[in-house]
Amino acid sequence: MTNSSSFKSEQLKYPRVRDAYAEKENGILKLLNSKNIKSDELEVYLRAFKFGQKIQLWGKNQSDQKFKLIKEYKVCRKSGTLGPKRKQGDLQVPEGFYYIDRYNPASNFHLSLGINYPNQSDLFWADKNDPGGDIFIHGSCVTVGCLPITDDQIKELYIFCVEAKNNGQQQIPVHIFPAKLSDKNFEVLLSKYRDDQDKTTVWKDLKIAYDSFNKTRQIPKVTFLKNGKHLIEPKQ
Repeated sequence: MTNSSSFKSEQLKYPRVRDAYAEKENGILKLLNSKNIKSDELEVYLRAFKFGQKIQLWGKNQSDQKFKLIKEYKVCRKSGTLGPKRKQGDLQVPEGFYYIDRYNPASNFHLSLGINYPNQSDLFWADKNDPGGDIFIHGSCVTVGCLPITDDQIKELYIFCVEAKNNGQQQIPVHIFPAKLSDKNFEVLLSKYRDDQDKTTVWKDLKIAYDSFNKTRQIPKVTFLKNGKHLIEPKQ
């Protein structure tokens, strides 16, 4: 635990992280306790929905099989339209399978959690010269392709993610959907964008993952294929 436990210590060197813990830690512990989740065993998973502007925080104990919904956060400002991000400056929020790859405790937007856009699928479909980057979940309420949730909410979500990483969770999955992909919503999307293969190809893979998680409350295994598609293997 020596290496992982030092992550939280490093984060706590920053005033905004210390302030966030002082303000939010008790409430977070109560919330976790109400879900029978221990803070020192916490694993988390994020699902974001562009239509409806929500980020769902799911969590479980490391020894548990299934995730539980802990909380939903409202995305307070949106950018772009439905569909994945494909180039720098298109104002699009990405769609697909990502994970948190950076923690910025001194962000221009209070605190921020970096998303590993472009992923391997994006690199196949996106502008080869300038696909864009620097996509974050962050505080404040401005965006040109990120997911802002206000300073107050990022304090809480940031702590959840710090705790999970401190417990040894190296990759926190962030799956970003155009909308909640119920069968009805999915049919509407495919009908409206039937001639846009770029969008529908990604959405079909996202739909498989969406249904799998809703059924099992376990994150399916996602493998990136060379043709820009994904192999989704549901947990049994």
